Amino acid sequence: MRREIVIVLFVVGLAGPAAAAEGAVVGVGSKAFTESVILGEMAAQLAEDAGFQAEHVEGLGGTRLLWEAIVAGKIDVYPEYTGTLTEEIFAGEELSGDDELRERLARFGLKASPPLGFNNTYVLGMKEELAARRGIRTIGDLRGHGDLVLRFSNEFMKRADGWKSLARRYGLPQRDVRGLEHALAYEALEEGVIQVTDLYATDAKIEKLGLRRLQDDLGHFPRYDALFLYRVELEKRAPSWVDALCSLGGRLDETTMAALNGRVELDGTREAAVASAFLARSLGTEVATVEASIAREIGGYTLEHLRMVAVSLFWAVLVAVPLGVLAARRARLGQLVLGVVGVIQTIPAIALLVLLIRPVGWFSDELGYPQAVVALFLYSLLPIVRNTHAGLRAISPPLTESAMALG
Repeated sequence: MRREIVIVLFVVGLAGPAAAAEGAVVGVGSKAFTESVILGEMAAQLAEDAGFQAEHVEGLGGTRLLWEAIVAGKIDVYPEYTGTLTEEIFAGEELSGDDELRERLARFGLKASPPLGFNNTYVLGMKEELAARRGIRTIGDLRGHGDLVLRFSNEFMKRADGWKSLARRYGLPQRDVRGLEHALAYEALEEGVIQVTDLYATDAKIEKLGLRRLQDDLGHFPRYDALFLYRVELEKRAPSWVDALCSLGGRLDETTMAALNGRVELDGTREAAVASAFLARSLGTEVATVEASIAREIGGYTLEHLRMVAVSLFWAVLVAVPLGVLAARRARLGQLVLGVVGVIQTIPAIALLVLLIRPVGWFSDELGYPQAVVALFLYSLLPIVRNTHAGLRAISPPLTESAMALG
């Protein structure tokens, strides 16, 4: 019931900000791809080994979502890359070195661990057979092949060091270039639907699918050294955990990380087991991991999804039906109400979740569930308000007069 009360307080604005309680529970986040989840599991297991109860919100989303979460104090640690910090988080600030990056992070109450040892930079890749046939070994070689179909991840299309700046730097002539989900790009490469896509240097599928990594001959892409971002307060609240995180510095090279990714993506091993095996080998850390069955996981996610839908729909009906009635009875006000709920509907889901992290965080320390429920509530308003408004306006005047006559 506590969560439901949180949602109501947010909607009606009856409560003020509350500081997040500090205690033995620490929060770890990770992005929505295999490598980040593995690294997040390492951080969570090191926290458990240091005597803390770790809550790992795995696969939470993209860079902005994790950044807002750690700045707002919803999580304490998450794995990040130097290139992402300089090219996306602090884009346009032209940070010249590690010292400036550390100073900038300190303004947000954050620190970075020593680099883990691998540079997971962007690379462009294509099938080895096609690349050999056309004599393409570098990104610059693409200039003579304007007919190639290019598909990149949506994040790469938008990044400061992504497609637009890359095309300008190399003078690339390709015009059939669009965004595509990263997982689908591999299938499209296999089927020959596309010829070039963006890859990560530690991607396990590069070797498996026989892809050629095109050399960045102009040095366009910055280094993407992996590290952990953590809140400065952890040095007082959980110093042993911070020491453990920093002890991973330099222990993971590109080959090792690619192998760990391969155990998950190619062999089907769970991220927690892969992280546990590496920590045992590298640091001698033994943390027991519980392997839940696929059926149990699906059942758990299904129940949580149904609960979120039920809670959000319940409050949406309570709020939206009266708004629909008001809109039907007051024409001018009705246009305003329909306009506002219509605008909410156009906000992308990821953007809405990012926007909700801080305001919802005033009422709940939990990350994920409350924001999702509020987002579902907001998205439910338009159809309910509009249908209520349309239904009432569609009632014929004689029927309305009869009802009024009958009281």
